[in-house]
Amino acid sequence: MYKLSSIQCVAPFTISLCTLSFSSSSLRFSVRATSSRAMASHIVGYPRMGPKRELKFALESFWDGKSSADDLQKVAADLRSAIWKQMADAGIKYIPSNTFSYYDQVLDTTAMLGAVPSRYNWNGGEIGFDVYFSMARGNSSVPAMEMTKWFDTNYHYIVPELGPDVKFSYASHKVVDEYKEAKVLGINTVPVLVGPVSYLLLSKPAKGVEKSFSLLSLIDKILPVYREVVAELKAAGATWIQFDEPTLVKDLNAHQLQAFTHAYAELESSLSGLNVLIETYFADVPAEAYKTLTSLKAVTAYGFDIVRGTKTLDLIKQGFPSGKFLFAGVVDGRNIWANNFASSLNTLQALGDIVGNDKVVVSTSCSLLHTAVDLVNETKLDQEIKSWLAFAAQKVVEVNALAKALSGQKDEVFFSANAAALASRKSSPRVINEAVQKAAAALKGSDHRRATNVSARLDAQQKKLNLSVLPTTTIGSFPQTADLRRVRREFKANKISEEDYIRFIKEEIYNVVKLQEELDIDVLVHGEPERNDMVEYFGEQLSGFAFTANGWVQSYGSRCVKPPIIYGDVSRPKPMTVFWSSTAQSLTKRPMKGMLTGPVTILNWSFVRDDQPRFETCYQIALAIKDEVEDLEKAGITVIQIDEAALREGLPLRKSEEAFYLNWAVHSFRITNCGVEDTTQIHTHMCYSNFNDIIHSIIDMDADVITIENSRSDEKLLSVFHEGVKYGAGIGPGVYDIHSPRIPPTEEIADRINKMLAVLESSILWVNPDCGLKTRKYTEVKPALTNMVAAAKLIRNQL
Repeated sequence: MYKLSSIQCVAPFTISLCTLSFSSSSLRFSVRATSSRAMASHIVGYPRMGPKRELKFALESFWDGKSSADDLQKVAADLRSAIWKQMADAGIKYIPSNTFSYYDQVLDTTAMLGAVPSRYNWNGGEIGFDVYFSMARGNSSVPAMEMTKWFDTNYHYIVPELGPDVKFSYASHKVVDEYKEAKVLGINTVPVLVGPVSYLLLSKPAKGVEKSFSLLSLIDKILPVYREVVAELKAAGATWIQFDEPTLVKDLNAHQLQAFTHAYAELESSLSGLNVLIETYFADVPAEAYKTLTSLKAVTAYGFDIVRGTKTLDLIKQGFPSGKFLFAGVVDGRNIWANNFASSLNTLQALGDIVGNDKVVVSTSCSLLHTAVDLVNETKLDQEIKSWLAFAAQKVVEVNALAKALSGQKDEVFFSANAAALASRKSSPRVINEAVQKAAAALKGSDHRRATNVSARLDAQQKKLNLSVLPTTTIGSFPQTADLRRVRREFKANKISEEDYIRFIKEEIYNVVKLQEELDIDVLVHGEPERNDMVEYFGEQLSGFAFTANGWVQSYGSRCVKPPIIYGDVSRPKPMTVFWSSTAQSLTKRPMKGMLTGPVTILNWSFVRDDQPRFETCYQIALAIKDEVEDLEKAGITVIQIDEAALREGLPLRKSEEAFYLNWAVHSFRITNCGVEDTTQIHTHMCYSNFNDIIHSIIDMDADVITIENSRSDEKLLSVFHEGVKYGAGIGPGVYDIHSPRIPPTEEIADRINKMLAVLESSILWVNPDCGLKTRKYTEVKPALTNMVAAAKLIRNQL
């Protein structure tokens, strides 16, 4: 799967003080470097999709059967070589390889270990695209593996399914192949592997395996494969290897910490002769984990997130292993703001005083996977705002500039420009809106709950809506066809008139409404044809937001999102959705949901300003959404859905910090709808996360109905109700996975509904898919929804 038929060898560039771009198969990256000599600089990882989403389009073309595996591999090879050369030309010393993936790095590790669930009928040998993509996406006969959030980011990983009977074997040579590929280009990279302990801690017991099964008991079964990989890398000439062990930032018990000590002691002889970096990110490393980490055998260097893990600095000051390297993640891999060079250099110099300047390597706080690719592609972005930003390509340059400064070769011009940009942002009048600040400050002192309890509200709503038992609905979006995307694009480019655009969108809404009526769905949606993205659409109509043309970030697989940039105070100048929701409601007598994105999701799916606490920005967004909710109600919309798909992913990685976050996040949601009538039904939606540990906060949101992902995660959500959690509001655990092209049969959906009825009252249960349908085709959506409605009717009749 990962073999390449040929590699083009290109001599490395030598760069003097300048700004330039170079091309590799039409991929352009901007580079600014001051020397071709590599300084003590390191990048944890880099975006895979390409500056113009080249990998996305290649993947989707391959999945649709329009291009070959060779075509896909060619695009991938061009992307990898462009990235490696970009870093080499910028002067980066420790350049990562194997951070590229066709879908997900954890899935790549599953393939490397040969840990393929039996339902995919893999018979050994090198894992190919067919098995790999079946695990990721499912196929016509079997479902995909579970997908969930990667720590507290908007990236999703494919969760390994493990048990005592899994036979591990070295089944994907991708890591070694990519190391050799870079070496042919004259670049000696640092191969990156998901560390063995984090891999197991991020896994789950497979179906049929006891939930209490200790995944860490498999450590001695997977280490032989890691040894084989390490041996091949050494034979190929690797001198450094990076193990990503991000679970070290979580609350781990003594048994879990002991697994790290054991694993690296077992690998010690295999790693002999290699420099070994253990990389952590996304938060502070707790004191006990720090002690374990810095005592590991055979380790040369430790990587820390100094942006989100400032408390780790105190641990380093108290003691750092003599003679070891400190990879200091001072350039933020999770945001798009330009680095504060003066502040970062102070931090680096303080670290140098402790461990020695020659032992400090300047790095990113985490992989740059979580930020946009290259600011050079933003030709229409406001110039003042643009001067405040740095995307992945610029962050590579920032890392090297800081490394040079630390070594005494400070680029005074570059540092002065950075200081001027920071000063401009701090003093810009476009950042502060005093009326918004005042309104947000006035929120203190109330918890913004609706006046009546949820059971009384549901009674009032049922009298008005008169819904069937087990009412059916969808989550919001319907398929976004090529024609629809073309029309939106043409309208944005002023190639068609507003009149023509509105006529087309109205026709699209009419078709979606009629389809739902034909399918006999109870509560309808307008399909969101006017929306590009559930966050960007609202951000474009709110003040305080800026937008990019190519600021795409991978969410999962080929799916990319383009997060808005919140640079200032947020307010709503005028209604955003009322026209389209009213238009849709006028086409049907059935209830039509008004569709909004909630404040926490807008916050968590944006690049957020870092000059005030996140909760203050969230309260501002909540007030803007509150205005929209009340305008929808005035327009006669009686069911309003406020999606909080991303509420769970903002949860801090430490238990001690969770309550504060959940308090303001849930409060923000309640602010949006605290003023509506009892007869107005408020829905919310959440997807693709582990909700069981925050179920009480979900109840505290006080929504009338919640629709929530359930089917892809093996109905894990239902276990909380088995355990006795009482839920009195309406609830719709998803009955089928929309991220797979597979069409679930009626009997399978009916079986799922029956499982739900074992723990939930029929009076509160809704029937719906896991998530919105925008990424699917109508040829998949129509039969799937037909089966869903048929299953609901089947169970109604039985009831």
